[in-house]
Amino acid sequence: MTDVAGRTAFITGGANGIGLGIARAFAGAGAKLALVDLDAEALDRAKAELSALTEVETAVLDVRDREAYARVADAVEAKLGPVSLLFNNAGVAGAAPAHQLTYELWDWGIGINLQGVINGVQTFLPRMAKRGQGGQIVNTASGAGLVEAGSGVLYHTAKFAVVGMTEALRKELAPLGIGATVLCPGPVATDIMARTHRLQPRRDEHLAGAAREAATERLDRTTKWLAQGVPPDAVGRMVLEAVIENRLYIHTDRAVYALIEARTRALLEAMPADGRVS
Repeated sequence: MTDVAGRTAFITGGANGIGLGIARAFAGAGAKLALVDLDAEALDRAKAELSALTEVETAVLDVRDREAYARVADAVEAKLGPVSLLFNNAGVAGAAPAHQLTYELWDWGIGINLQGVINGVQTFLPRMAKRGQGGQIVNTASGAGLVEAGSGVLYHTAKFAVVGMTEALRKELAPLGIGATVLCPGPVATDIMARTHRLQPRRDEHLAGAAREAATERLDRTTKWLAQGVPPDAVGRMVLEAVIENRLYIHTDRAVYALIEARTRALLEAMPADGRVS
C-alpha cells in the first residue's frame, strides 16, 4: 500500500500505548481514525489531540463483545467511510504462573489477546473483501509470540496464535489485495502492566506471604524493564512504514534475536536426518 491518506483506520486499544502511537503516525499521514478502547477518559484525550490533524471517531469497546463490535463498526463506517486499515492492537500482559492460572484467567487473557483479534478480522475482513479496495490488517502479537521468553504460558499461547493466524491470513488475502502484518514488539515504554493489573480477574486475594511478594516483585521488575523500551510513537512510525511497504513482520528491537536463532536451530536439528519417516 503506497498511500494511506484518506483511508479509514480502525485501531483497538487506540487510546493508550502502542495503539495511540499508531494513531498518531497514521493521523500524520492523512488517515481518518476510529479509536476504540475501554478507557473513556483516554479516548477523550486522544480525540482532542488528534482531531487537529484528521477526522476522529471514538467508542468504548470491549473487543470480546462481538455484537458491540459490529454495532461500533457500522457506526464508524457510516461516519468515516469504509475501514480498510485494521489494527487489532488491544491486549493485556501475562496473568499468573501456570500452576496458579484459573479458567477465569484463561478466558479473560485469551478473550482479549486472541479472540479480540479474531473478532476484529471477522467483523471487517468480509467487508474489505467485498468492496475490493484492498487494505491492510495489522495484528499486534509480541516477541513472545515467536519464542518462549518468560512471559507466562497464557500470554505465549495467545501471542503464538496471533503470529500463526497472521502468517496464514497473508497467504490467503494476497490475491484480494489485502495485506497482513504482525507486530512483534519487544519492550515498549507503556503502562500495560498497571492497566493489566487493574483489569484482570483478581487472584491476589488467594495469595499469601511469599507468593504475594513474588507476584508484586514480578510486576515491579517487568514495569521497570518496559519503561526502558522503545517509545510508543516510534513503534507507530515503524507500523506506518511497514504498512506502506506491505511487510509481514515488524520487530521493534533485537531482544529475542538469540532466542529465535536457538529455537530455529532446535527445530531443524529435531528433524529426521534423511527427511523420511520410517
